[in-house]
Amino acid sequence: MSSTRASEAEPFWTEFLRSLNRRGLRGVKLVISDSHEGIKAAVSKVLKATWQRCRVHFMRNALAHAGKTQRRMVSAAIGTVFVQDTPEAAKTQWRSVADQLRSKFPKLGALMDDAENDVLAFMTFPRAHWPQIYSTNPLERLNAEIKRRTNVVGIFPNDASITRLVGAMMLEQNDEWSLNRRYMQLEGLQTLCDTVPTRLPAVAR
Repeated sequence: MSSTRASEAEPFWTEFLRSLNRRGLRGVKLVISDSHEGIKAAVSKVLKATWQRCRVHFMRNALAHAGKTQRRMVSAAIGTVFVQDTPEAAKTQWRSVADQLRSKFPKLGALMDDAENDVLAFMTFPRAHWPQIYSTNPLERLNAEIKRRTNVVGIFPNDASITRLVGAMMLEQNDEWSLNRRYMQLEGLQTLCDTVPTRLPAVAR
């Protein structure tokens, strides 16, 4: 995204996040998205939260700088960063991989230099949460299911019918993440926020 488009997008995302605050959004610690300077700036300004660059999107950007026959090697090299046990070890490995790739892929080396802190931001949170917060994949899976279910219906008679269907799906997903397959461990969340309850309600709404 060009700097002009990013600056134009920032007011939109700033107002959007402020509207969520007005509707009661509180306690945001982390926002995950693809590389979007407008969102990043708005998150810092409005939510005062950490911004995480989606690892999956970053890998796609990185592999675009390598030829088809070299992408598996590049992917494996960068992948060694994400198996490290600590943020410090990951940063050290990141810089080592960037230096190894720089001579053959200078644009990739520069990309890694610029993206290090944003791609590894998730590692400043409890380790138990890392699989859930390094990418936007969980949200994208939900969006794909919404698209699939709405395509089955085809034509909706009015906006309210769309809201009912999508709202019901959101409630189902909330129950799934909260009760059946708890999306995040409460013990880890309590290290981030003192107000997290020790027990979930019987029905999450």
